[in-house]
Amino acid sequence: MPASSPRPAIAVLCERATDRPPGLDDLPVDFRYCAADGLGAAVRGAQALMLWDFFSTAVRDVWADAGSLEWIHVTAAGVDTLLFDELRDSAVVVTNAHGVFDRPIAEYVLGAVIAHAKDSRRSFDLQRGHEWQHRETRSILGAKALIVGTGAIGRATARLLRAAGLEVRGAGRLAQPVDPEPGDQGRGGQGQGELRRGDPDFGVVVASGNLSAQVGWADHVVLAAPLTEATRALVDAEVLAAMRPGTHIVNVARGPIVDETALLAALGTGRIAATLDVFDTEPLPAGHPLWDAPNVTITAHMSGDVIGWRDTLAAQFAANVRRWLAGEPLLNVVDKKLGYIPTGDR
Repeated sequence: MPASSPRPAIAVLCERATDRPPGLDDLPVDFRYCAADGLGAAVRGAQALMLWDFFSTAVRDVWADAGSLEWIHVTAAGVDTLLFDELRDSAVVVTNAHGVFDRPIAEYVLGAVIAHAKDSRRSFDLQRGHEWQHRETRSILGAKALIVGTGAIGRATARLLRAAGLEVRGAGRLAQPVDPEPGDQGRGGQGQGELRRGDPDFGVVVASGNLSAQVGWADHVVLAAPLTEATRALVDAEVLAAMRPGTHIVNVARGPIVDETALLAALGTGRIAATLDVFDTEPLPAGHPLWDAPNVTITAHMSGDVIGWRDTLAAQFAANVRRWLAGEPLLNVVDKKLGYIPTGDR
């Protein structure tokens, strides 16, 4: 923040100019609230920008007007819709909502795992048909979950699933070395048997770049990785074909991490099931074939959105504004080249 500016300007991009984040009025800042069509004027001369409309791609369109920006804050965990080459190469700092969504998304995943094991979709269908059908369902105790993405959300999910009795592994950008018991060559000769040491949350972390060799271990494959060039279409036809029959996919990451065409084909065979919170196109179009695909549960990109989440996001931003005004380092700084906060090998 320039020392000569007692009241710096911060542009706030909202879906609608009247849809403003709460709790910012007491900050000694001139906030410029706008929708996308007014962003160019709002960022002109502004030192910072808050993306309350966190999926907007409008910043790229007004970059020529943003010469005074020092800092952009995105009120989301993922920053894939914001980043573009000129921003990556600039000195503008990008921060995100790291930490806000970890526990809520972990709870969503646990709920999806339980609902799948207890055949809840079938129970709802039977209820609508007024049909009484006694069935046996699975226990989640001892089920295996491979969590793709070893950042904060993946770790929170791993801890909760472990607490519920599942066996968990992670898949990240880099595999982590493990120390097997003496004489143990591990499953498949890969040194992944009973471990003396390993990751505190995942136990074993395998390389996500070799996902087709890893997914056959899992009953549940949870996608919690950021969307980058390395993870785009990571779950493709080869990975889907390598899954064991009955595997359940939970996607709380980004839609393009999964090859949607290949997923539809795999669902159509009845070999796998899926709980999907994110999609290539959002909102999911009414005529999209995923709506009627077998063994799929669809939610509207809401896995992290618990009651009060907007207040939490605004309070997190306000705390960072106070640090910025005081000249203190900002929290939750994103590595713009990687596309996420490098807290783990994702």
